[in-house]
Amino acid sequence: MLEIETVFKKINEIIKISKNILSYSLKQILKKNKEELIYISKYTKKENIENIKKIINKEFIKITYKKAIKILKENQKLFIDKIKWGKDISTEQENFLTIKYFKSPIIIINHPKNIKPFYMKINKDNKTVSSMDIILPKIGEIIGGSERENNINKLDKNIKNKKLNIKKYWWYRDLRIYGTIPHSGLGLGIERLLMYITNITNIRDIIPFPRYVNYIEF
Repeated sequence: MLEIETVFKKINEIIKISKNILSYSLKQILKKNKEELIYISKYTKKENIENIKKIINKEFIKITYKKAIKILKENQKLFIDKIKWGKDISTEQENFLTIKYFKSPIIIINHPKNIKPFYMKINKDNKTVSSMDIILPKIGEIIGGSERENNINKLDKNIKNKKLNIKKYWWYRDLRIYGTIPHSGLGLGIERLLMYITNITNIRDIIPFPRYVNYIEF
């Protein structure tokens, strides 16, 4: 995971930074690793280079979570799971939105606060958070980001509302308790990015080292 925190940035600026990071990374891959891409294409039988070029300069479609749910509800018959506001959007539903409906990568913003982490800043409606997810076809969320809650009192309230043990978050609270500044952050999934670049469909074939629950302290 590539994790970035940046000061005095709102959600639209985080979206711009995220797209720039994604575009730059893909351009560098095309520039420096063309031979490897051609080699991998022989085995995957897919056009890796063309796949990458498709999204480098493409304008992603931005929609709210509310709009995404409305579209999915209108097409409920295509899905097994019942569509309703307040639920995570499944992989099947993400593929429908990106591959069939919009035929483009999409950016979903303003998710319900109950399905996002405690550290995201809650919007004025008190129902959603200032968040964004970039969704790629067949891959799903490649980058997720949000404005961060910088007020310690509001942060503590969010932790308690999610019924988390506040003592276990001492290390995160220390980043706020002595005061901080408005800021945002994002995370890019390196393994998912490699899935898109290589057209390898199972993420377990991408992970370079073992990962399992509780193998690191935090």
